[in-house]
Amino acid sequence: MTQTLPPRGPARTCRVPVLMYHEIAGPPATGSRLAVSPDAFAAQLGYLAQEGYQTVTAAELFGVLTGARGQLPGRPVVLTFDDGYADFHAVALPLLKRHAFTATLFVTTGWVQDAGAQSAGRPPGRMLSWSQIAEVAGAGIEVAAHSRRHQQLDQLPARLLRDDLLSSKTELEDRLGFPVTGLAYPYGYSSAGTRHVARDLGYDYACAVANRLVGAGADLHALPRLTVRRSTSLPAFQRIAGGPHAERMFVMDRALTRSWALVRRTRAVLGSVSRGK
Repeated sequence: MTQTLPPRGPARTCRVPVLMYHEIAGPPATGSRLAVSPDAFAAQLGYLAQEGYQTVTAAELFGVLTGARGQLPGRPVVLTFDDGYADFHAVALPLLKRHAFTATLFVTTGWVQDAGAQSAGRPPGRMLSWSQIAEVAGAGIEVAAHSRRHQQLDQLPARLLRDDLLSSKTELEDRLGFPVTGLAYPYGYSSAGTRHVARDLGYDYACAVANRLVGAGADLHALPRLTVRRSTSLPAFQRIAGGPHAERMFVMDRALTRSWALVRRTRAVLGSVSRGK
């Protein structure tokens, strides 16, 4: 069963930009097209502060939209960061503190710098350590899960899917000492089965990509986000954060996502057949 946002109420009918970041670094530290340079990120935060935006975490947004919390601020925005790069602690966090902003950090637990026996695969860059993640949480940043192995979850057999999402959640909770209720799907990929498992394991909400604003009728376990990347100029960022015109900027992204979703669904069906299901 799909859990969606309630359709009525002043705090539940607004459309909120949830921005998705990855690395806050530039060349030569990274060549990723999803990386945003420190200078560009500082300018983006400066714009948000100047225009009166107020940040809320993804968990706070979930609480307001489900009626469990109070009202959203007048100009809400959610800043999310995927994977758990070390530059979040070194670069992003001081800039967020400068403006008294908060954010949500989605950590791939198998990529943590000192994951030890729980490590999973080769990380894409220099990642946060457990002590840095604890410091981030102590600074008022929401820490949530991004799986353990950073795989395409909609392609995994049910047992491996459940193990991946459960181990990520429990590792974070054991290390940090508080419940972890949020999830972001690696690559934004999910399926009805993936979302069902996430709900069953106790994730209150989960983020996809979709490049749309969050509003009434959104699936609470596939909340859309807007991609901020290296090529996002400050004027483009202003349109993304501004709301009404944000979705027009991602028409091509959404078309590619729909095409790729069809390919993934076909692969998942063929995989189930080959496993004898």
